[in-house]
Amino acid sequence: MGPATVNGYCAPEFAGVREAFERNFGEHGDVGAAVAVTVDGAAVVDLWGGHADADRTRVWERDTLVNVYSTSKGMTALCAHLLADRGELDLDAPVARYWPEFAQAGKQDIPVRWLLSHRAGLIAPSEPLPPGRAYDWERVCADLAATAPWWEPGTAQGYHAVTFGYLVGEVVRRITGQSLGAFLRSEITGPLGARVFIGTPVEEHASCADMIGQLDEARLGERLPGVPKPPFRSITDHPLTAVLLALTYIPTGDVNSAAYRSAEIPAGNGHATAHGLATVYGALACGTLVGPATLEEMRRSQSLPGEHDLALGALAPAGFEHRWGLGYLLNHHGLAGPNPRAFGHGGVGGSYAFADPENGVSYAYVMNKCGGGTTGDDPRNLGLIAAVYAALEGVRG
Repeated sequence: MGPATVNGYCAPEFAGVREAFERNFGEHGDVGAAVAVTVDGAAVVDLWGGHADADRTRVWERDTLVNVYSTSKGMTALCAHLLADRGELDLDAPVARYWPEFAQAGKQDIPVRWLLSHRAGLIAPSEPLPPGRAYDWERVCADLAATAPWWEPGTAQGYHAVTFGYLVGEVVRRITGQSLGAFLRSEITGPLGARVFIGTPVEEHASCADMIGQLDEARLGERLPGVPKPPFRSITDHPLTAVLLALTYIPTGDVNSAAYRSAEIPAGNGHATAHGLATVYGALACGTLVGPATLEEMRRSQSLPGEHDLALGALAPAGFEHRWGLGYLLNHHGLAGPNPRAFGHGGVGGSYAFADPENGVSYAYVMNKCGGGTTGDDPRNLGLIAAVYAALEGVRG
């Protein structure tokens, strides 16, 4: 197979980013991908290349959408923060103020803040849901409202891999009367002209790339020998129980199906272009989406020093800390460049997007060949981000 054709725009000063992007196809197995970078609101990189399917019959275009898994969480969290910025949502108020049914099973005092920071203990419903239930918003939310927390809320953080989107999304829905995806389009991505969807319209399905090597939650346990099979009674059943709870209790099915693309699963089925994600994070980096106080609150650490994440921690390298802001991963390990105040979110497979307000930078990378995890620690991202900041240093001296 010959080298992938790369198209798009790259400012001369950022030629190193183009070179890193091209290397990803030859050295890291990218099939189809895109990368976009803005500086002070202006696009300096907007590149795409390769193919939108495993058989390489469809060329990747600028408007090709692709499932970005948990990179979606950054968009979902932003919807809540926009409401907080407008004074319509109090992050320290009980969730039950906005969603009365949530008060069941001793959850009446859980604040909205703990939903955003993965501290609510609602990593999964009480019982595994049947296939297809993930597409029934009201049923999933009813199941979560009836579920008792898996640990004492507020005392620990554990990545709510799938439930995050329903929990935050239902608060948004109760306040606005719109689904999370509809609110995102009407208030954020639509006005910005950003191609980012949660609940992708049928007319956009032809623009969607197929994921290659997609996550198969149904078979996750089979790849982890010795792990007990669900249903689980406690997160202490096994060191990896929290991971399995988070990923398998709400099976989302085939991510290349029309049903999946049309559904709203706001923690993990956003479909976006790199340009679209970079546009949204660029607006955050430039301070045009929310006010300065809200921007600071979004990236204020909600984690204790050295705190272990009950789910992601089981899969992380020794010594790796997951530091959560309010819906965002904080740049604790330099994965989003040199600024420790940069923030964003990645997705299983390798997609990643972030804002660096101090440098006026936004970055987004999307792809269809699954590789790394949710933290941005994928060699494709690491090479691209290193090239971005090397170029920026050269430009600014």
